[in-house]
Order: sequence, then structure tokens, then C-alpha cells
Amino acid sequence: MEQKVLLTGFEPFGGEKLNPSWEAVKQLHGEVIDGVTLVAEQIPTVFGKSVEVIEKLIQQYNPDIVICVGQAGGRLHITPERVAININDARIPDNKGNQPIDEPIADKGPVAYWSTLPIKRMVKNMQESNIPASVSHTAGTFVCNHTFYGLMDYITRTSLSIRGGFIHIPFIPEQTINKEAPSLSLESIVEGIKIAAVTSAKYKSDIHTVGGTTH
Repeated sequence: MEQKVLLTGFEPFGGEKLNPSWEAVKQLHGEVIDGVTLVAEQIPTVFGKSVEVIEKLIQQYNPDIVICVGQAGGRLHITPERVAININDARIPDNKGNQPIDEPIADKGPVAYWSTLPIKRMVKNMQESNIPASVSHTAGTFVCNHTFYGLMDYITRTSLSIRGGFIHIPFIPEQTINKEAPSLSLESIVEGIKIAAVTSAKYKSDIHTVGGTTH
């Protein structure tokens, strides 16, 4: 059965000249792999607006799966997120100068939403292709978590039969020239996201294996 996966990446933020999430997903736009069509769009790094754009993209593309991708500078791995929490607590302003602190994303929404993607299977398949990957248990409290929560809330409220989730990626090397931080090649990130997207389309159920942390 043919499936469509919508991938989103963010515009640069925090003084960066590029955002590897967009640099990666845009390379996958239009690819068809084993009956899985990938489409990619950029979304703003702005509270509220990012979710509004995703809702319009879902209406435009009618995807089976939505995977939002975001930058997590400092991380070593590509990290599918397990959970989105109902809080905005911005350490820095977004690209429109908004800096909400201790504000719920949805006043009447649940405390959290789980990813509905097979995150452990995605990690396993990336690792088997020699791409560093691990499950993450925090998407932060900035626009990434806001977008992840907003996506899942929209799917729930509209009773859409689509699945969704979020993947964080590290810096790419050119972002670390003047900072001490780990990075991963853009080529590896593109391949990792491709594997994650196809895995999500082919498998609804996850595998039962260790993915937890002690801290």
C-alpha cells in the first residue's frame, strides 16, 4: 500500500545561518522509496505559527504520517522523541521575539502526548546502517516541543487517522567551526531521516527493546 510521509524542517534560529533540519529534509522532497512518497516543507521557528503552518500542510498533502525534524545542538545522535509535554518555557526568543515562560500550549490539553511512530524500530534501523541514533525522552520546551505537541493535539482533536512524531538532529560540521560541540554530516542526517520515514510507513508497531536512560 502506498503511503505519504510529510517531513518538516525549521528555518534558522538563535543566530545560526542555517538549520540542518531544513537542509536535510529538503533533499528528500519528492523521493519515492518502496511505495513511500516523501514530501518536505519548511516551517517557521515561531510559537503558534509553526503549528498553524503544519495544519495547513496536512490539509494540503493529506499525508499518512507527519515527522517534524528539528535541530538540537549539542546532541551526539539522531534522536526520535518519545513524548511532547504541554508547556512553553523559552530560554531564548523565537524568530518573532516571542518568549513564553511557563505557559501551557493547550489550556485544556493533556499533560503530554506520546509519539505514534515506531521510535525504537527507527533507531535500530538507523544504527544498522551505521548512523548514530538513540531514543530521546525530552523534546525540550522551545518551538520544537511546541510543534510536536501541537501536531499531536491537532491529530487528536480532528480524529485524523494519521500518525505523527518528532526527530531531533545534531549540528552539521559547518555549524561547529567556532564552537565546541558534536556534529554529524548532513549526508548521514539525510540518510537517517530517510530510514526513519520509511520505517514509520512500513511499521505501525514498535519493537520491545531497551531504549531508556538512567538520567
